[in-house]
Parts: sequence; structure tokens; C-alpha cells
Amino acid sequence: MNVLYDDIQFLPGVGPKRADLLKTELQIFTINDLINFLPFRYIDRSKFYSISELASAQTAVQIKGRFLTKQINGVGAKAYLKATFTDGTGRIELTWFKGMKWVNSMIKPGVDYVVFGKVSDFHGILNMTHPEIEEFSKFCNHPQQDFIGVYPTTEKTRKANLNGKVMRSMMESAFNKIGLNGIVETLPKYILDECQLPNLESTLRTLHMPSNLNQVSKAQFRIKFEELFWLQLSLAIRKQNSKENIKGFQFFRNNDNLLPLFYKEHLPFPLTKAQIRVMSEIRKDLESGKHMNRLIQGDVGSGKTLVAVLAMLMAVDNGFQTCLMAPTEILAQQHAKSIQELLAGIPVNIALLTGSTSKKARQEIAEGLQNGTIHMIVGTHALLEDNVQFRNIGLCVIDEQHRFGVAQRAKLWGKNTTQPHVLVMTATPIPRTLAMTLYGDLDVSVIDELPPGRKPIRTAMLRDSQRQKMYDLMREQIAQGRQIYIVYPLIQESERVDFKNLEEGYQNIIKAFPEPQYKTIIVHGKMKPAEKDEAMKKFASGEAQIMVATTVIEVGVNVPNATVMVIESAERFGLSQLHQLRGRVGRGADLSFCILMAGNKLSQDGQTRLQTMVETTDGFQLAEIDMKLRGPGDIEGTQQSGLPISFKLANLAKDGQIINLARSIAFRIIEKDPHLLNQENYILQKGLKERYNQQISWRDIS
Repeated sequence: MNVLYDDIQFLPGVGPKRADLLKTELQIFTINDLINFLPFRYIDRSKFYSISELASAQTAVQIKGRFLTKQINGVGAKAYLKATFTDGTGRIELTWFKGMKWVNSMIKPGVDYVVFGKVSDFHGILNMTHPEIEEFSKFCNHPQQDFIGVYPTTEKTRKANLNGKVMRSMMESAFNKIGLNGIVETLPKYILDECQLPNLESTLRTLHMPSNLNQVSKAQFRIKFEELFWLQLSLAIRKQNSKENIKGFQFFRNNDNLLPLFYKEHLPFPLTKAQIRVMSEIRKDLESGKHMNRLIQGDVGSGKTLVAVLAMLMAVDNGFQTCLMAPTEILAQQHAKSIQELLAGIPVNIALLTGSTSKKARQEIAEGLQNGTIHMIVGTHALLEDNVQFRNIGLCVIDEQHRFGVAQRAKLWGKNTTQPHVLVMTATPIPRTLAMTLYGDLDVSVIDELPPGRKPIRTAMLRDSQRQKMYDLMREQIAQGRQIYIVYPLIQESERVDFKNLEEGYQNIIKAFPEPQYKTIIVHGKMKPAEKDEAMKKFASGEAQIMVATTVIEVGVNVPNATVMVIESAERFGLSQLHQLRGRVGRGADLSFCILMAGNKLSQDGQTRLQTMVETTDGFQLAEIDMKLRGPGDIEGTQQSGLPISFKLANLAKDGQIINLARSIAFRIIEKDPHLLNQENYILQKGLKERYNQQISWRDIS
């Protein structure tokens, strides 16, 4: 049996107690798990620092010198060892709270030691807590590893003194036990040769026991490539499988009837070049006879919904029904209203189905869908219910796909014997590298142009001390007949605090803008749906000039008369969400404003985010910056169930070139060998089975 899968407790130097800690805290169960537990950075042990050149908050450093004093202070659980260390250029204090008896017995006067640890500054005195120490003579007598890996830790592993030195010792034991040929390669030789990648065995040895940082860089590249490659390979297979196994309805241009009528008499404004380009891509898909699986990415206000309506008209012209599924009731209602307005006078029957649709209306809708008298339906998750059956659905449009699970979407596809064409829309700008990962199996269209006449939104950042300026702008805009949004953050972990802030903010606005001269409404998630709808209607109708709200208005509210968006505690939002909120204004022909209200104390990241908002209105540029600032996992709304976006080393924000390389190779392989049947690709088929813990299902692998 391969020693790689031996229980970790049987590795020399581990034992049951330490093994339990490794398993519960670091998920290291076997020797294989251990060698795949990788350092996240490296420390240069080849250099000695002098105390006179040290500064606090450095990474760990090593010093050579002697102990001047040592003393155990306190008693019992509060005891600690404090020592003074010098190298002739200065002094530093060393402190141990654990293992102090052993350290105390080890320290001898007049002997040179090597001390290694992180420096901090406590009331102007340099110190190290729990440094590693070793007699200089012993340090010189054993071979030194110049670059030392730093491993992830938890509070419990730190308390148990499971430090870098212990980890390095365990890694050496593991590689000694495995031997030279114990690690099996996971990539075909032709990929290693093409990309000039080291083999897996030398890669792992280098990462744990490097001799120089150039070696580390090559080894890290290999791991990053492999992590991204397996994901891209699964996406390539899923896309290939869709082409092979899912037939698509074929739409014919000579069936066009309603579409030309709409173009001629109802088009609200000339299409932009970007909209025309995307429509051409959709038309090509629908006429090919192959199944369409396309994503439309477009900034706020770029006209994605209009493009979707044009595609839906193509479906109706060809005798098919269509649906548009939205993640919230407000958004579904908004879509239904805008589509009905666009198609007023066109002989198309449009229905709306949400959780609050009455029982009687539901029955009528169910009958209309089954007998084909309803051509288009807009809805929420209610569309997934078993009693919602179509006569012949040919196109599904999904708004913000990431808010629906894989199983939910599959249920919608199952409403016809042949899977309907799929058009996904997202107004959340996604960086290209992230889109290639989240939506790698979709064909992507981008609407990167705003309709003519849309004026850029002026954005400004104000501190709390400048609040009067914000009030002045509000009064000026209301005097011109305009309306105002004021949005407060609502974060689940601190909901009470946030709700209090919202209520206080509402009261402050009422004081500054008293009735009857002004009308202010409040909207938040704790309100009953009917109350929320009533408040929204008052704002949409113009009865209320100011709406104080949480982020429930992030999507689904379209009031062209609203020209000011005030975002309170703006530093608590990510760039993507700030951009979404800003997109609620500027929807009419009037000049609009976005005011970012920030606390007087602002972190560097917060300052960068808000300044970036002031400088650009490009959602895609903002998304790229947001990912670099916060990391891909934190970008709101980008996590999609079913995708293994958990990497040891790869970083979607920084490794765009590696993603491109991994993607091009993965898709090329599947194009040449769709089922990985060639002998050279057997290793890939085997790897996919192991990684996804299942027999490969070419139909649904993801």
C-alpha cells in the first residue's frame, strides 16, 4: 500500500496527540495531506540582522548575540520568562509564556546564540515573543536551509507550539518515508514539456525545502497552473457535453413577424453598436440549431433587458413561449412592467408570477401556459413550482444567475422535453479572469456601451463633518422637482446596530426636511411586503421626495426622476455594491449625483475604494480593482455553487496569465479528445474522477 495514505499519527515525530491536533485544526489526516499543506510565504534565514537596524512589524528576522539577563516573572498560569539579548549594536527583550523552564535551562552566560522571531515595538522597546533559539556552534554544525516556509496556523496550533520548526521536521520525515518515487505525477508529460513545469515530486520538495526563491517561484507556478487547469478542464468538458448532448430549437429568420414590427414602431431608442453586436451573436446561436448557453454582461443602464426582449420576441415569432426569471419579487415586477411598456401594442400576452400572486391568478396563469395563450412570463422562484408547466418553452432568460442554485436552474430546464435556450444577464460587472472561472462553460457577450443621452453620474466623497453640503444639494434637487435615495448598510452580523443607524438616520432626515414641505419614506427588509410595496409606490409616483432605505433598493427600483444617491457609511460597502447603488440614479435625462458619506476615520483600503468610485464610472474597471483589494471570494454575488473555487496558491485577482494558459490548454485538449480516451490523456480522466469523487458523468460534471 502507498505510504502516502498512511495515518499521520504513524509518521515519526507526530504521535496520537499531535495527530489529533493536525486532523481537527488543519485537516491533515494522511502523509499525502501533510505534503500538500503548503507554505504561504518564505523567510530568508541566510541573513543575520543587527539589532540597530531592526524596526517593528518586520517579518521574522534572525540575530546572533548573547544573553545579558534572564528572569521568570509572575507565578502559576501568569508566569513568563523575560530575557535581554544583545549583539553589541543594541538590545532587544525576549519573552516566553510557554516552555519557559526548558528555555531558561538552555540559556547560558557567555555563549553565542542565534535568535529567530518577529520583532515588535512595545512602548519604544524592541521585543520578540516566543523566538526560536539555538547555540551558534550547533547552528553552524548542521546544514542550514536558507529559505524557510511559513505555514497556515490556528490559535490552537500556535498554543500547542506547532511552529514552523516542527512543521519542517515533519515534512523532512514525510519525504524520507515516501522515498524518491512515491509521489505519482498528475499531469501528462506533454503538458509539463509545453509549459516547462517541474514534475510533482520535485515541486512539492522545493515548496517545503527550497534552496532558493527562484526554485520556489517555478514550483508555485506549477501548483497554480494545476489548480486552475483542473477547473478549466471540467468547464471545457461541460461545454463540450452541452454541444454534444443537448439539442437546441432552431429559430428561422423568415419567421420574423413581431420583431420587425417592434423595431419599426416601438423601439425606444436606436440600438448601440454593442447591443447590435450582442444581438448578432444571439441570432447566430438561435439559428444554428445548437443549444444556446450565453451570458450577457453589461453595466448598469447598458440596455441588457432590451436585448433580452428582442431575443424573446424571436422565440415567440418561432412559435415558442419564453420566461424571464429574476431573484426578487421587486425585480420581477420591475421587469414585467418595463417589458409590458416596451411591447405595448404588440400582440404578445405577458404574465407575472411571484410568491404574492393570488391563487385565482395562479390558476389562470397555469392554464394560459399549458394552452399556449401566454407567450411570455416573468417570475421569481415561483416559476420552478411543479404546477407551472409550459406548452412549448423555447427560451429562458435568467437575471443574475449566481442567485439561483444549479438544482433550481435544472428544474426550469426540465419544463420541456428539449432543453430551452438559455440567456443569462448580469448587471454585476465581473473581472474577466473571474468570469472565465465562474461562467467558463458559457459563451460571453459584453455590452460595453451606454445608450446615447445618458449623462455620467457625478460622484463625490464627503466626511460626516461636511454633511451640510449634502443637505444643500438635496434641497436644491428637490426644489427642481427631483427625488433622493439615502442608503444605509445592513450587515447581518451587526443587524441591530445597523437597524438603529437606519432609524436614527431617518429621524435626522425628518428633522432636516420636515413635513408637510417634504415627504420622506423608509424602506427596509423587516417591513411586511405590502408595507414595503406601498412605500415604494409612493416614491415611484413622486408622492415622496426622499427614500431612506437599506440595500433592498440595490436592484429592482427604476425611478428616472431620482437624481441623488446618498450612501451612508460608504466605506462599509465593496466597490461592486457601491456601483450597483449608484446605478439607481442617472436613469433619466437629468444630471445625477452620488454622494459617498464616510466616517472621519477611514482606513487606507476604504480611502482607496471611495476615491476609485469618485474617479471612474466604469463598472468593469471597478470590479477589477475590487477583486485586487478584497480578493475574489469576497466580491458580492460572484460565488456560484458547484464550482471548486478554493485554491491553495492560485489567486484569481493576480494570476490572470496563468488562467489564460490553463484555459487555452484545457479547451484545446477537449476539442481534440472530447472524452479523454487517448492513452496520453488517461491520467487526466483518472484525475477528474479523483478530484470530483465520482465516476465521471460527462453530462453534469462541473
